[in-house]
Amino acid sequence: MSEKIMHDDFSVDKKNLYREETITDFKIATIKILSPINIDGTEDTSRSKRYFGETQMMSPEGPIPVRAMIPATSYEEAMDAFPVVMEKALADLVEQVKAMRNQENMGSRSKIIPGR
Repeated sequence: MSEKIMHDDFSVDKKNLYREETITDFKIATIKILSPINIDGTEDTSRSKRYFGETQMMSPEGPIPVRAMIPATSYEEAMDAFPVVMEKALADLVEQVKAMRNQENMGSRSKIIPGR
């Protein structure tokens, strides 16, 4: 028996479109510039550009992506803010991992194993 799949979650918000441009230094920084556009592809001057930073940190398990929005009004501001934003995003990621580990540890302690 097949289940009906709802596609409501896949609809495109045609009033919230952005064109993406990627800038990188091929070392540590990748900054995406998200420029608002209208449905016909023309620039939407009623909305501001958004800047999104990405980098990777190496771990024993391999590379870990670190991503965050960068509060900026220009590409130059985004480049200047990139280090601070990525440091905060990494710290937040580390805290999330610690919280997940604590939850796992709490869950394993609360299990009762019969016969022991």
